[in-house]
Amino acid sequence: MNPTTNIAVRAARQAGSVIMRSFGRLDTLTVSEKQTNDFVSEVDRNAEHAIIETIRRAYPGHAVLAEETGKQGKDEFQWIIDPLDGTTNYLHGFPQFAVSIALTHRGRLESAVVYDPVRDEMFTADRGAGALLNDRRLRVTEQKGLKGALLGTGIPFRDQRYMDAYLAMLKDLTRETAGIRRPGSAALDFAYVAAGRLDGFWELGLSVWDFAAGALLVQEAGGAVSDIGGGSRHMDTGNVIAANVKLHRDMVQTIRPHLPADLSA
Repeated sequence: MNPTTNIAVRAARQAGSVIMRSFGRLDTLTVSEKQTNDFVSEVDRNAEHAIIETIRRAYPGHAVLAEETGKQGKDEFQWIIDPLDGTTNYLHGFPQFAVSIALTHRGRLESAVVYDPVRDEMFTADRGAGALLNDRRLRVTEQKGLKGALLGTGIPFRDQRYMDAYLAMLKDLTRETAGIRRPGSAALDFAYVAAGRLDGFWELGLSVWDFAAGALLVQEAGGAVSDIGGGSRHMDTGNVIAANVKLHRDMVQTIRPHLPADLSA
């Protein structure tokens, strides 16, 4: 495992400890609403602090882009951090949330960690070296098309301008597949695609920290990740599709007719 990935694993475990210490006393937490339907708690902030502190000890000069504290520093290496992806799940005691940490070098994903502290599942990836769940190598499924596929998704909850377009996508994909799941943590959804638990995933309006680590996991497990229209701007737009190569192509073809003009470019 790459040294930077080892540091990310250490940081994720530190954050996981912070998260799980409070999971049994959710009624005592201080919670605020950042924007409509987007919540933050003291646990998010404390977990993020633990991650950044661990990274800073090893790589003091690296830049950081974190969900709660924003962008810090300027360097060709940048850590992209979501300390608690699935905060709403967490605050309701719904056990589907994760720590997500990615490292980019000059904008290219190099290392990735998604950690599920409830199940103690550590998903890791190094560019060019594959993806792992704990010590087991990951591979996306060989699902050959939409028929029989199990897909994950996220329902737009912050910006609902594209809700009608999303519902049209959902309708067509539901008609063609074995089922759609919406667990509520994009980081874990990507990890599950990499692990073959989901055949594919799509969502509109993600923030880069929601899926940066997951994108590398899927790519290193043999899958494809793109913008919702099949292009390469997903890291900028946050509108994403992830699946094996064949299923990815079929998902793009099914979704594309429903794309609003400003998402088609």
